[in-house]
Amino acid sequence: MLSPSHPLQLPMGLIIWSLWFVTIYSSLSVACALAPPAAELGPRTWINGVLLILTFAVTLLLSLLFVRNWRAPVSGHQRFIARVAAGIYAAAALATLGVGLPVIALPPCL
Repeated sequence: MLSPSHPLQLPMGLIIWSLWFVTIYSSLSVACALAPPAAELGPRTWINGVLLILTFAVTLLLSLLFVRNWRAPVSGHQRFIARVAAGIYAAAALATLGVGLPVIALPPCL
């Protein structure tokens, strides 16, 4: 695992978010093409359940990385890197929730 002051911490939050984004939308498309759920189920489908679990898992990971970087016992420029990376992890966690939570209300295969 990278130390909180490692420069790769800066893009890592957005990399994790973009991998999650590509994964959920590509898997949603494949699932809707291969096994679309009945329209009368609305948002209560297995597809939305899986997407919600993935959303919460990635949000939890990003939140843990935020806390780890924010509380890192570093100083100087290392503290700057750790704090900026923590902010990026927090923004990525909020973006994950913002994009992922509509599965609670919307049917998967529109």
